[in-house]
Amino acid sequence: MRISQLEALAAGGGRIALWGWGREGRAAYAALRAVRDSGSGVRDSAGVPLTVFCAEDEAREVLGLGDPSLAVETVASREHLARFDVVIKSPGISPYRAEAMAAAAQGTRFIGGTTLWFAGRAAAGEIAARTVCVTGTKGKSTTTALLAHLLRAHGLRTALAGNIGLPLLELLDAQADAWAIELSSYQTGDVAAGGVRPDVAVVTNIFPEHLDWHGSEAQYVEDKLALVTRARPRIAVLNADDPRLASLALPGSEIRWFGTPDGWHLRGDVLHRGAAAVMDTAGLPLPGRHNRGNLCAVLTAIEALGIDALPLARAAADFVPLPHRLQPLGTRDGVLWVNDSISTTPHASLAALDVYRDRRVALLVGGHDRGLDWQAFADAMRTRAPQTIVTMGQNGPRIHDLLAPIARGAGFRLAAADDLASATAQARAALDGDGVLLLSPGAPSFGAYRDYTARGRHFAALGGFDPDAITAIPGLGIA
Repeated sequence: MRISQLEALAAGGGRIALWGWGREGRAAYAALRAVRDSGSGVRDSAGVPLTVFCAEDEAREVLGLGDPSLAVETVASREHLARFDVVIKSPGISPYRAEAMAAAAQGTRFIGGTTLWFAGRAAAGEIAARTVCVTGTKGKSTTTALLAHLLRAHGLRTALAGNIGLPLLELLDAQADAWAIELSSYQTGDVAAGGVRPDVAVVTNIFPEHLDWHGSEAQYVEDKLALVTRARPRIAVLNADDPRLASLALPGSEIRWFGTPDGWHLRGDVLHRGAAAVMDTAGLPLPGRHNRGNLCAVLTAIEALGIDALPLARAAADFVPLPHRLQPLGTRDGVLWVNDSISTTPHASLAALDVYRDRRVALLVGGHDRGLDWQAFADAMRTRAPQTIVTMGQNGPRIHDLLAPIARGAGFRLAAADDLASATAQARAALDGDGVLLLSPGAPSFGAYRDYTARGRHFAALGGFDPDAITAIPGLGIA
């Protein structure tokens, strides 16, 4: 569905609403209120009636816009939602909520801003040229940013947008030579629902996550894979080392694998293209083998666009790492502070520990409890434990109970804290001026913080680092 179709719907008496007033919701509002040239003259959609469903503390801001055609409601009940023909939903709002499903059953159509953006690029069934969509449980942000970096090194005017921090609708009318688009599991279905096919789609890996939004692990996997199973990209770039991905058959798309001996892969720290060694990756600004593996995904995607990736591989040395992703903040009193606040699964915490396996580490884990199984993490601590683990947050007690029977035999110190400040203080004391203080919580921040960025900023401040200096995402937008 295009913006023009929404305007025509409203002109014919149809009812349109926005659900959510975060950055995605504000971007959708701005897109619907923009003045554009339709080809036959200038049209102004400022008069299209809209309703915004938002929280009570956001209603004052919405009303302060002074838009006479804008109504505000703070209760998104089944009855209220069902009054609308189309609801443009922010990604963080699950379509599996009871009120959404009930309204959908009564005919309300729920779409996302990603659907609207793709509809503006091509017709249903057609390919949106030079769009590379990246998803995966972990590594999707770094992969997308690295992709944009290498495409720019090739001389292409490239957009870096999507879930990484810049809603696509903020670039609705922009032009670029290539689009590097990060999509969360909340957004992959939006691409499929619109019917426009991505040029290239990359999936880095699949692990259980966001079960509270999707309702079950099976639904999460189905929604995540919708980018390649239902959106039917021209070429799907998949990780051969991931068992779920390795078993996929995609009759509507060509599959190109990374991590195979005949493609881009790592042998130890050495990057290979088939049998040919390309370069040593140990010194790249991509901490952890998993991140260097993402370079293989990027180079495979670049080849899928018809570009020779080989001369671009070395440009990865100039990549600026993203904040909150195994981000070294600096050293204080002999202790290296590492901010991995974006770690929201136990698997991510294990990957972070592997990076510093040769150092004394105090690990901070725990946060919002969305029901993920920590047993595999606990089992790994029998042989891979750091010196100290401090549990915190809503699921902290549950993680602590799993680790307590293991700690003594495995020889690591286990402590518990009520919040990040207390956990940090205990970890610093345990390291006693020598080692790595690693925030890799393996859980979301909801409840204690607005998002992982706020959590990472607080961690930085606790260490005496400037939060503003460590949180900017380099390269967003078009360059």
